[in-house]
Amino acid sequence: MERTCQADHAVAQMVGSSQERLPIDVARKKAKSKSHRSIANQLQDPIVLLRTLAIRLYSFWVSRTYPFASVGSNLSIHYRTDLYRSHAHRMKFGRSVVLDKDMHLRVHVPLEEDGDPVLIVEDDSVVGPRCIMSAKNCIHIESDVVLESSVLIQDHSHAYKNVKQTIRRQGVTEGGRIRIGQGCWIGQGTVIHCDQGELTLGPNCVVAPNSLVNRSFPAYSLIAGNPAHVVKQFDTVRGVWVLGSSRPAAPEQVLQPAGRQTTR
Repeated sequence: MERTCQADHAVAQMVGSSQERLPIDVARKKAKSKSHRSIANQLQDPIVLLRTLAIRLYSFWVSRTYPFASVGSNLSIHYRTDLYRSHAHRMKFGRSVVLDKDMHLRVHVPLEEDGDPVLIVEDDSVVGPRCIMSAKNCIHIESDVVLESSVLIQDHSHAYKNVKQTIRRQGVTEGGRIRIGQGCWIGQGTVIHCDQGELTLGPNCVVAPNSLVNRSFPAYSLIAGNPAHVVKQFDTVRGVWVLGSSRPAAPEQVLQPAGRQTTR
């Protein structure tokens, strides 16, 4: 009887240990299966495989041959990105930056002029298809930022005040500076424009699609509209989300007097 109890106990321990190991084994099998399916899908669709290979080869070539101010590892740049080699010395890209197809990168400085980078995209940021970034003074995208498709970011405008000359021949204005904080998410079709001063979005802001952002906003804000305003904001004192603006942008980041900001 005692031996039977001992045997039953041993079997129970074996069953228990195998059940504890089961989730890990299952997870490994699922991950392996998913990897195999991904490879199989690419092999079944040679167009996808060729496109992926072309992007990797183009990214490697651009990273090694363009004279960027700085470029991190694992840059992914689509071969249909509109990028001039002559502008590269005023651009800086961090690690694992993704630049999707049909986007335009412009630097409006004299080509022979050396200086600090005026277009900066930090680590792990993703710039979606058909985005345009046009920099004269400084556009700085911090790490882990996502720009959805068709976003326009511009730190200057076209000059227009000389009525005796066509707009095309008047050049651009002095402009300002733009900084988008870490972890922000910028919705499709958004325009971020700064013609003077400094426009800053604090960390972890969300900008709704098709918004026009022309002034600064504090961190943890949900922004929408034309012109954009705060719809909802995280109150760091109470630890809750509240409707409207619970605090202004930092004084050095505000482009307009605080009294003109409306709370909704």
